[in-house]
Amino acid sequence: MEVRVLENNKEQNKLSFILKDFNSVFTNTLRRLIIDEVPTMAIEEIEFVKNNSILYDEIIAHRLGLIPLKTDLKSYNLPDKCKCEGKGCNRCQLKMVLRATKGSGIVYASEIKSKDPAIKPVFGEMPIVKLLKGQTMELEATAVLGKGKQHVKWSPCHVYYKYRPIIEITGEVKNPEAIIEVDHNNIFEIKDRKLVINKDKVLDCDLSLDFSEIDKNVKVTASDTEFVFYVESFGQLSCKEIVTKAIDILDEQLDEFVEELKKAK
Repeated sequence: MEVRVLENNKEQNKLSFILKDFNSVFTNTLRRLIIDEVPTMAIEEIEFVKNNSILYDEIIAHRLGLIPLKTDLKSYNLPDKCKCEGKGCNRCQLKMVLRATKGSGIVYASEIKSKDPAIKPVFGEMPIVKLLKGQTMELEATAVLGKGKQHVKWSPCHVYYKYRPIIEITGEVKNPEAIIEVDHNNIFEIKDRKLVINKDKVLDCDLSLDFSEIDKNVKVTASDTEFVFYVESFGQLSCKEIVTKAIDILDEQLDEFVEELKKAK
């Protein structure tokens, strides 16, 4: 079993890596854990003090709930795992306030004031509502940790994988120009009138490509033991935190499974 990082772009919140000597079951398990089980902070309840904007309370509440919030997993607990048993305390929930009384203009996510400076909107420039002259909006929101399986607003990222492409040129290609014409990802190139593989573009290969009708010496297949894994964080957590947390959750679930098996004896 081996993991090789391809890209770790912290500015764009993107991470990609190759899983070697894995199988599709484990790879998809990791993907589902990331989407469904890794917790993040999101607004769950809102109490409106005043809202005479053009948007109903329900619409604004929905928009606020979908705003990604920076998340600190060390400082907060899931409500069902907190000592308060979900009743609400400063270890499992956070109060946030929004007062837009300027009378006109767009209200942005950056105007949401949090009692914890570490928990704030990831993208402060996200618009919430446009207030016209004489309109105001005041509200108090409660943010809690949650999981993507409860609601997509708690999902930490976009994550997907594909089988690693295997590209082979097994003999002389009589019409390399025809291959180049079909190839739309620059996987192949012509050097000295011969078709060669562009090694830097192999992972961009579309596995649906079939060159058999053009030349049977050009083959595109997929590895069943190597996978290219992609993680694109929404900003609540870093890609590294997301993957690490998913693996920790898998370990916890396996430990729970072992304990249940022992009880069955």
